[in-house]
Amino acid sequence: MKQKITTYLNTLKDTLFNLSKYLYENPEDSFHEYKACNYITNLLKDNNFFVIDNYLNIPTAFYAKYGKGYPKICYICEYDAVENGGHIAGHNLVSAMSIGASLSLAKVMDKIDGTIIVLGCPGEFVGGAKVTMVKQGVFDDIDVVLMAHPDVITAESGTSRAVIPLKIEFKSKSGFSYRRVGTYSALDACLFTFNAISLLSKGFDEGCSIDGVIVKGGSSPYLLPSEAEAKFYIRAPKMNLASDIEIKIREFIKTTSNIMDVYSDISLYELPYDDLIPNRTLSRVFSHNLKESGIINIDSPKNTSSGVSLGTVSHKVPTMHPFISIVNDKSIEYSSAEFSMATISYYAQNKVLKAAKALALTGLDLIQNKNLLKEIKTEFNKKIETRD
Repeated sequence: MKQKITTYLNTLKDTLFNLSKYLYENPEDSFHEYKACNYITNLLKDNNFFVIDNYLNIPTAFYAKYGKGYPKICYICEYDAVENGGHIAGHNLVSAMSIGASLSLAKVMDKIDGTIIVLGCPGEFVGGAKVTMVKQGVFDDIDVVLMAHPDVITAESGTSRAVIPLKIEFKSKSGFSYRRVGTYSALDACLFTFNAISLLSKGFDEGCSIDGVIVKGGSSPYLLPSEAEAKFYIRAPKMNLASDIEIKIREFIKTTSNIMDVYSDISLYELPYDDLIPNRTLSRVFSHNLKESGIINIDSPKNTSSGVSLGTVSHKVPTMHPFISIVNDKSIEYSSAEFSMATISYYAQNKVLKAAKALALTGLDLIQNKNLLKEIKTEFNKKIETRD
């Protein structure tokens, strides 16, 4: 079966390259990935996958499956690009690797029981659809979730940060700025908040941070800024730590609003992300298959200070998020224009084929080896039970 997967995957080389190149040449913002979604679902339909479009009433999300029974192995497709930046995060290759794995594994599913699930997950940069899918119970019936992410290094799946996205709005009296006497503007309250949060952050637990930007603060120095708005990302190793910071900020904003006599409102402007819970057993299996596929040098687990929506999934089902180097030039930085260009290089496409093979073989291992799947789930359950 492994040989059949390998042989068929080699015939998909042009298909996967054309997919990644098409997404590269047609970058689409989060939740507007219409061309990407259509291209990918057509590939799946052409290969006899059952596909649900407009999944969960999200126009650029999809659910696809092939096979029958259990276990259910899920592969993740991400395909949004950074606004005005293109595929600097390489999501075009996330899809190529997952599609390559899914199509090649499907070629042996007539011999075994099990189901391949492919989820099209738009909007990773602005509160990914995977969080909504978790809340809607999509992962309740799935055994394991697999994906790999392009990077400048190859590394095992590590942790990510829990993220709470907060929007703070201030409103105050309007009028001419030169007539202001004994009053505070909305912008005053906003600037005071930034300074206070900078001071408060010194008392945060290790690994906790907060970044923010003012998105509205007045239109002219001639007029009092009667409306101001700021957006923040609270990042922490675990959600409970991020929630503690959120509570402090809410208390501070309430006090500031009273002292400065301005109206304030705090809300979530995106969906929060949980931290990623790695599964060492799953990582071990994938790393073995990665080496079997020709990628030998694998770094220890890489922990990222950013948030990933897959983190929320990892609290529901065993999940992995390893990194695959797609660059030969060590001077290229991740999330740069040069990295985006590298995603359609010959070197990157070769890595995509090898990673797709490792993903497919890992899926096959989990379908065929019930004890291995049990070991992965036992580790997952223990980590969930012992979390704070």
